Amino acid sequence: MTEPADHPLVTAVKPLVDAMGAELLGPEHAQPDDVVLAWEGEDVIAVRLPQLSESLDHILAAMERRHGMPLAELDRRTKQSVVRSLEARGAFSVRHGVETVAGALGVSRFTVYNYLNRENAAKAE
Repeated sequence: MTEPADHPLVTAVKPLVDAMGAELLGPEHAQPDDVVLAWEGEDVIAVRLPQLSESLDHILAAMERRHGMPLAELDRRTKQSVVRSLEARGAFSVRHGVETVAGALGVSRFTVYNYLNRENAAKAE
């Protein structure tokens, strides 16, 4: 990473970039899909966004850190809460998202679908 690490823009966006699992690059290394951020008209940093599948892995790892244990060790109610949170974040629009989440939770795909259906039925009432 060749960006000026002490630049105020870098300091401001780094927590968000880290939370997304993105990568900071010098603007001269930006590719067409990267987001170049400028400060007072000067390109300062480029952000390379992760692939969706990488984002899901990053989100699952962050949830494990938040809960302080592997997701598979959570109780059923907490796993249901995790599935609701992941659905709100679009996790199941990612190819193999259900399988990835099921593996992380230590449950079957069928169980994840049951959690999703239960949540959707509760919303409909």
